[in-house]
Amino acid sequence: MAAVTSAVAKAYVLHKLLRGHIGMFHTRRNMLAMMAAAVAAGSGAAATPEQPIRAVAFDGLAILDPRPALVLAKQLHPQAGDAFVSIFQSRLFEYQWLRALGAHYKDFLSIVDDAHIFAAAQTGDVASKDALKLLRGAFLNLKAWPDSAAALKALKARGYRIGLLSNMTASMLEAGLVNSDLTNVFDHVLSTDAIRSFKPDPNAYRLGVEAFRLPKEQIAFVAFAGWDAAGASWFGYPTIWVNRLGGALEQLDGEKVIVSRNLTDLDQWMTGRS
Repeated sequence: MAAVTSAVAKAYVLHKLLRGHIGMFHTRRNMLAMMAAAVAAGSGAAATPEQPIRAVAFDGLAILDPRPALVLAKQLHPQAGDAFVSIFQSRLFEYQWLRALGAHYKDFLSIVDDAHIFAAAQTGDVASKDALKLLRGAFLNLKAWPDSAAALKALKARGYRIGLLSNMTASMLEAGLVNSDLTNVFDHVLSTDAIRSFKPDPNAYRLGVEAFRLPKEQIAFVAFAGWDAAGASWFGYPTIWVNRLGGALEQLDGEKVIVSRNLTDLDQWMTGRS
């Protein structure tokens, strides 16, 4: 306590000495800032420097493009059209979160069916067996976004280890990688199905730490959805939100999240953290 008091006193003396020469020190705000800095110095506090990035974990949909599946969903229910797709997308993730919270797990692909059935009923339609099969199949036939291959290749060339960390099932991820000729690119393909939960459960994000065997501060996470970016940031990953669809910023304390519209800016950001 004596050290802190001494530090504050020194700050005040410095303020008095400089007051006649530097106008910026005249305000009470700057004086308080000086005192706070002195207290921190007296207590031994110091800012934690950013750690270098050694690995990158991608959400599955940051690499695999879901739009063809959503186009099919609209075609399967043309009377409701966009309304059906909106409800389907919302329930697809809301059901995951509710099941994780309620400890009543079903995997992503099964929830595709449940969300489909609900969205059809909500819009006055019926999800037939054929429609369910077609939409489920579309999620097993996703392909990479146009910029995915080049971005992944650049990261690998620079020595980064890369992986997928997704709520999608292993079969969905593996099928998407086969469809996109990316089967030998990733060091790890991680599905939260392994722990019977979903992001943003912290245990789901922890799969990346365990797989890469690195501190979370050294693993960048690339999210497709704003809520996933917030969850990864809460967990402690340096986080990039690839806001491909131009969504609004989530109000989830995501001040530390870097926002980009595609993967072309990722390499530049990584350069500053390597």
